[in-house]
Amino acid sequence: MAKKDINWGELGFGYMTTDKRYVANYKDGAWDNGALIDDPNIVLNECACVFQYAQTVFEGLKAYTTEDGHIVCFRPDLNAERLAQSAKRLEMPVFPEDKFIEAVEEVVKANADWVPPFGSGATLYIRPYLMGTNAVIGVKPATEYQFRILVTPVGPYFKGGVKPLTVRIPDYDRAAPHGTGNIKAGLNYAMSLYPIMDAHRQGYDENMYLDPQTRTYIEETGGANIIFVTKDGKLVTPKSNSILPSITRRSLCYVAEKYLGMTVEERQIPLSEVPEMMECGLCGTAAVISPVGKIVDHGKEICLPSGMEKMGPTLQKLYDTLTGIQMGKIEAPEGWVHTIM
Repeated sequence: MAKKDINWGELGFGYMTTDKRYVANYKDGAWDNGALIDDPNIVLNECACVFQYAQTVFEGLKAYTTEDGHIVCFRPDLNAERLAQSAKRLEMPVFPEDKFIEAVEEVVKANADWVPPFGSGATLYIRPYLMGTNAVIGVKPATEYQFRILVTPVGPYFKGGVKPLTVRIPDYDRAAPHGTGNIKAGLNYAMSLYPIMDAHRQGYDENMYLDPQTRTYIEETGGANIIFVTKDGKLVTPKSNSILPSITRRSLCYVAEKYLGMTVEERQIPLSEVPEMMECGLCGTAAVISPVGKIVDHGKEICLPSGMEKMGPTLQKLYDTLTGIQMGKIEAPEGWVHTIM
């Protein structure tokens, strides 16, 4: 295996075409066997359901090179499970969860030269996605679907180090009550594009959305779950039916309790309680934890005691422990680290 001639340390978080991608098709009520292909381009009918009615769901995970030289990925079974839940909600056929993991293995092995080396700070981002592909003009589900996985090497989400973010409480809702906020559907992210660009134009890094029904409880951002550390050292995370069940967040809660001995609470968090918090972070696959230093609620600033210079001490311990598990430096719970080669 000869690694690609890439300056791994200078990689940004963007797309780069790699050698192979995985494709499987659903037709006449069944999935075909799937295969690795060379062509990164997709040709679909102009009236394909994915274009007309946004019938598409996706996942995101990473492959890493561990300290002992193995290529692994982190908890892919949970990505397979979440994709299945997303597909059911959008009336799409479920791609079998065991086949999902096999497909991830195949595409990573086929692109092993693109997996960044240990210590480079870079990883191989894996993007599985599922879409309705046949022509549909009436409002109804497609009858034919395509499941694909692309991979691309990426650098750290925040180049130059993680600096605490300034986020705002927007007037927009991320999801509707009883809507699709708890699945990973492309349409959720399309809805977040205007609010995030509006936030950027006003000098904020992200939006911190409130619950869409009462607009009094913290929910999540446009692309990440939220965690807080209280004054008495508890890890607290919002509980809601319209929050995406982040694999990173669930893993951090386990690490907090089992590795760091913290009390963990998943509950409703009123906005009025946030000024009493010590630390705040956004968590997800891309950055693991992005610290928040300031929350602005319509001109009223809530400044976290952890400050604007660096990640707070408790979040730093959580980050170091979880990334240590992912990279093979710290012993992982059973089933968390899936060895590919």
